[in-house]
Amino acid sequence: MPFYSRCSQGELIQPAGDRGDLTMTETDTPKSAKKPRLTSLEISLIAIVSLFVIVIVVLLILFATQSNEICTTADCTQSASRLIGKMDASVDPCDNFYQYSCGGWLKKNIIPETHAKYGLYNILKAELEVVLKGVLEKKVEREAAALTKAKTLYKSCTNERLIEQKGGAPLLDMLPDIFEWPMAVDNWEDDYGKTWRLEDVIARLNWKYATQVLVYFFVYIDDGDSTSHIIYFDQQMSFGLLSRDYYTCKGRFAEACRAYEKFMFDLAKLIRTDRGLKISETDIKAEVTRVVDLERDIVSATDPLLLQSDQVLLYNKMELRELNRNFTLEIDSQKFNWSYFTAKIMDTVNIKVPESEKIINNYPSYFVKLKGVLAKYTKRDLQNYVVWRFVMKMVEGLSRPYRNTRNAFHKVLTGKTSEKAVWRRCALYVNSNLDKAVGRLYVQEAFSENSKELMEEMIKDIREVFISNLNDLAWMDEETKRAAEEKAQAIRERIGYSDDIMNDEYLNNEYKDLSYSAEEYFKNILQNLEYGTKKYLQKLREKVNKDEWVTGAAVVNAFYSASKNQIVFPAGILQPPFFSKGQPKSLNYGGIGMVIGHEITHGFDDKGSKYDKDGNLKNWWTPQSFRKFLELSRCFANQYSKFSWDLANGLHLNGNNTLSENIADNAGIRQAYQAYKKFVKRNGEEPRLPGTDLSHDQLFFLNFAQIWCGSYRPQQALISIKMDIHSPVMFRVLGSLQNFPEFAKAFNCNKSSNMVSDNICHVW
Repeated sequence: MPFYSRCSQGELIQPAGDRGDLTMTETDTPKSAKKPRLTSLEISLIAIVSLFVIVIVVLLILFATQSNEICTTADCTQSASRLIGKMDASVDPCDNFYQYSCGGWLKKNIIPETHAKYGLYNILKAELEVVLKGVLEKKVEREAAALTKAKTLYKSCTNERLIEQKGGAPLLDMLPDIFEWPMAVDNWEDDYGKTWRLEDVIARLNWKYATQVLVYFFVYIDDGDSTSHIIYFDQQMSFGLLSRDYYTCKGRFAEACRAYEKFMFDLAKLIRTDRGLKISETDIKAEVTRVVDLERDIVSATDPLLLQSDQVLLYNKMELRELNRNFTLEIDSQKFNWSYFTAKIMDTVNIKVPESEKIINNYPSYFVKLKGVLAKYTKRDLQNYVVWRFVMKMVEGLSRPYRNTRNAFHKVLTGKTSEKAVWRRCALYVNSNLDKAVGRLYVQEAFSENSKELMEEMIKDIREVFISNLNDLAWMDEETKRAAEEKAQAIRERIGYSDDIMNDEYLNNEYKDLSYSAEEYFKNILQNLEYGTKKYLQKLREKVNKDEWVTGAAVVNAFYSASKNQIVFPAGILQPPFFSKGQPKSLNYGGIGMVIGHEITHGFDDKGSKYDKDGNLKNWWTPQSFRKFLELSRCFANQYSKFSWDLANGLHLNGNNTLSENIADNAGIRQAYQAYKKFVKRNGEEPRLPGTDLSHDQLFFLNFAQIWCGSYRPQQALISIKMDIHSPVMFRVLGSLQNFPEFAKAFNCNKSSNMVSDNICHVW
């Protein structure tokens, strides 16, 4: 310890000139000689000198304590233990900082059978689920009705005995409501085919069962006018096999295709068995093949992920009547009526939509291609497909034989071999459907109000850094800098939870239309699907409430909303290692500080940059500044595309698909570090952590990296590269730090180190 080692050497304990003289005088005096008596003046001088020495020692102790103090609080001790335990100090931080930071964690943690990937987020979510289990199982007298409803829903979900007893009956009973599943019933053409219309089926799946097939119809904030809501028509967004690559059904994707077809075959066979119907495996397999062929053609008609990120190209405003005029669809000689389809949905919330209604057609080219796709298939094929896309999701709420039909498919697709514990699945399900009620329970149980004040201070610091950095951007002209500053100043922050959820009257009113039975889990699921969809459909004629939170409180994540220009940090993420009032500020800034910078920067990434300070899709850039911005952004796209991943068979990342998140990661770590250095300048150096000789600059980067400690199964690694808008966790660390010279400086990395890039990418 520096303080003690320094004092034990005897340095500076007394003036150097006095040490030898006194020693020599005492040593050289003959034993027989009589020591001279000290005069009062000499005694006074000795007293003064002694007092002077004492003062010097005290000052040195104070100095040493101030500069080398070890923090021994419980928070510091726990932080040090956590950081050291995850590290692999045998790795050179300048060679591979991710391995240096996370090597210890990777050695000690294997991926649970219930997970396709596993890391800090999963651990924190698991801890959150434990809290939710406790509050949802706790009986409280005279609580708000909304809280009781959440507990009733949870009870119905965990009632395994009754769910097993009901088998598949709840699904079989409701299938006639959506014109049945042809391959799972006899005489479909006679019983349903004669009155069948595609508009009726996909409209009902939309408003009543929250299933968007063929046409993705929804009501959301108008990108061009963030105070209003508007109807959007979009391409189909999700598919059974996730991405178009899988539908080649060749090479590494062949097994997934076979498992997908078997899932459909086994489920259809099980339903026919439970209905006592004759089973022709040949017939079922033929229909399954037709469904997969149809889905493959639909996937081919969709525009790729890259185009989906360009909001300007997507914003095609037109009148509803133009869909009927310019985007005709036909199935078995039946023409698809867009106005009829829209009315079928909006009539359920008593909203009339005239032919002159302004709508947004996000993908005109998709609907043109879809016409050719539908012409190749019969209405039976279409009905088989759209109902399959519904039932494959609904097996989650049925008995084990039904859930087991998907096991092999999930294993092939993700590598998972086991389901989560029932109580965990149920806690997450209730939270996702009644997030305000569950958020209230979570906040009361686990959230510290002291967090808000410190978070507000950190957001203020990082926002100021972002604005200050604008002055140093040589590529941006003054006019655009002023607009960027206005937008940054206008960002609304939301911390912890909405105050509304603590109000019983508000909460009860929010869920007044829901009524659950503890004995009817599947019916509760159906009720939630309809309630959730109608809640958004009803907003069409309402003004946008920009104070409304975009998420619940019991969530381990953070968000940015472009249309509301809002950043949100739910209570669930405000915990170590991201954040704690008691842990060193270096860890807070490296954790939640990086997240704050990340979310602020989303307002200025390749997508958010197209929205103004009021959340409108509006160009606030000068042409020359925007050209420079695109050039600098391409640097990130090219840089991350050069990363290859052994776990995904050497595939390269897609730097275009992950561009927004990479821009936000790189700016977030830079802004958080600069804000921390300003904190140190204001408040002085922090006490060191026990058990480590790392500086707080180094600890800042270490905590940032350890947030991303995690492992993937090979199957999930492939999905991540094909589908995820985030880079895999290892590359989120390596990419961000290679672009930040202050990291290399903190760890004394030389220019030839792996963690030092020859081509630094920097936008914000």
